[in-house]
Amino acid sequence: MAFPIQRPRRLRQTAALRSLVRETRLSPSDLILPLFFHAGLDEPRPIGTMPGVMQEPVKAAAEIARVAKRCGLGGVILFGLPKTKDPMGKSGLDPNGPVPVAVRAMKDAAPELVVMTDVCVDEYTDHGHCGVLRTRADGTREVDNDATIAILAEMAVVHAKAGADVVAPSDMMDGRVAAIREALDSSSFENTPILSYAVKYASAFYGPFREAADCAPTFGDRAGYQMDPGNAREALREIALDEAEGADMLIVKPALSYLDVIRRVREASTLPLFAYNVSGEYSMLHAAAKAGMIDLDRAMMEVLVSIKRAGADGILTYHAHRAAELLRA
Repeated sequence: MAFPIQRPRRLRQTAALRSLVRETRLSPSDLILPLFFHAGLDEPRPIGTMPGVMQEPVKAAAEIARVAKRCGLGGVILFGLPKTKDPMGKSGLDPNGPVPVAVRAMKDAAPELVVMTDVCVDEYTDHGHCGVLRTRADGTREVDNDATIAILAEMAVVHAKAGADVVAPSDMMDGRVAAIREALDSSSFENTPILSYAVKYASAFYGPFREAADCAPTFGDRAGYQMDPGNAREALREIALDEAEGADMLIVKPALSYLDVIRRVREASTLPLFAYNVSGEYSMLHAAAKAGMIDLDRAMMEVLVSIKRAGADGILTYHAHRAAELLRA
């Protein structure tokens, strides 16, 4: 019997050999932790649909920053839940709102930690949409693109003044990157990078986030401004537009159901690319593990590696602390 000359199994025999030839490597510095700061809380509040994730009181920001830094995370991204909401999302422009206050505390406590901020009004509007509304002639309501980008530009400046290292518009309004860049530059924040949610789909996997950020739309859905899940070529158009408008980095969201899109964006752009391992992707792993169907840690690491293997330079994920712990072990 002739034996094969080529035996790929030779390099799989031991953990040391497998590590030596591993093509895709994950490190804690690849991970960005999303955080929800609630202006009305004194103690952390568990998010029922997201095991282990909390709405945090703003007073906890400094310690959370120190822990993130000790864990070696690449950074954090902040979402704010205000005490009051209105149709325009005006509380998102308050320099003493939950995000600006948390940013200042985090940068004081851990100056080297990269602190990013979500720039969107959905957490601040009483209707839950990612922009201000207007009424059409037929009486239906829709998000007013141009009125919204003016608010987003102002919000980005508020966050930059608080000390945010990076601002990240997630609204999917047309032209918002250019408006934010102009506002930052004219306010002497020309060195503040924009991490654009350039490719954000109207996804069912955002479900648990709606509870976390208290931002479920009170009518309709977001399909009028977020991308159709069937489209991939459109993603390349979106990233080209955002690059031309001054984006410094890009996000594809969600991640797990859009690995092919991550790959296509990676091949089309030289900008740093992130992917958002979203709430539904996080929660379904926990649900399957609770039912005894999977090993949570193994499945979590396999998912994160798959996202990086697809081409993401970094990953926004609620698994960040646990993954970092396993990677340091």
